[in-house]
Amino acid sequence: MSVVPFASHDAVDPDAGDQSDSIALAPSEAFVSSAAVQDITERAMAYLEAGYALHLSGPPGTGKTTLAFHVAAQLGRPAILIHGDHEFGSSDLIGRESGYRKSRLVDNYIPSVFKLEEEGRALWIDNRITTACRLGHSIIYDEFNRSKPEANNPFLSILSEGVLNIPGLHGRGEGYVKVHPCFRAIFTSNPAEYAGVYRAQDALLDRMITLELGHYDRETEIAITASKSGVDPQRAARVVDVVRACRVEGKDPHFPTLRATIAIARVLATRGGEASYRNPVFLWACRDILSHTTPNGKSDQAVSPDFIDLILRRSEGAEEGGKATMRSGGRAAARAKGGK
Repeated sequence: MSVVPFASHDAVDPDAGDQSDSIALAPSEAFVSSAAVQDITERAMAYLEAGYALHLSGPPGTGKTTLAFHVAAQLGRPAILIHGDHEFGSSDLIGRESGYRKSRLVDNYIPSVFKLEEEGRALWIDNRITTACRLGHSIIYDEFNRSKPEANNPFLSILSEGVLNIPGLHGRGEGYVKVHPCFRAIFTSNPAEYAGVYRAQDALLDRMITLELGHYDRETEIAITASKSGVDPQRAARVVDVVRACRVEGKDPHFPTLRATIAIARVLATRGGEASYRNPVFLWACRDILSHTTPNGKSDQAVSPDFIDLILRRSEGAEEGGKATMRSGGRAAARAKGGK
């Protein structure tokens, strides 16, 4: 079992059984919590504690996977991580026959009688979903709709009847696995119109509770940017304001994402300097990073360098205007005080 540093109250003690695919979620101070994050966490925990599967849906860069780990850590159980893949079949999730076991018994107890018995049996290897169902682990299925819909069919009986159907074991009388009462499933997905994504079957979506995620509020984005990049909150706020302005005034309200904000801030943390239009490092970082963060690689929705320069100048002008107003107000207050 590998250990992933992440936000939780206590480290997890693994159950008996095969732990090779499991991770224990250990505490970390790197996770950024705010009122908005805490609200989503509490709602997610309420649904999971009631026994439902959780589905975090939203565009890229909204923190779905990070939040999934955070919520799974609160459950206090080992977790198994799966990334959606278009090449997945059901056997990649539940298991398959792998190898062959042959036994041979020779009985020559009576010298005049020779008895020979041979038996062959295919070996069954559990895969990650079966392991989680047997041991009561949590499943984090990241971007599950990148897998073909038919590959996810095993979840239908898991989430409704609490039973995992394994056709390959029916001949042995082991075709059904009762799902452990502590088993929980957390899914994340991108919108269906994104490249490389399949539309999930309605029957599966009906068996889970979906939370639609969008971009966080300004204060949360500033805190996350400062934590992930190492810059001070003032520079983080400047970068966040520029990226949020690109979202508001650009062609797509979901792009650029928080990932672009963190990338720009990390460049500032590495090379130094202010988040200012007069800083060439900040200027070319914004042009390079923001002009290529487009949905589905659509060039007609790309953010042009001229547009980015306009946003930077306008943002800096507003900031300078605010400072000038404060200075003017301070001088007026001083004159009024002197007049008295």
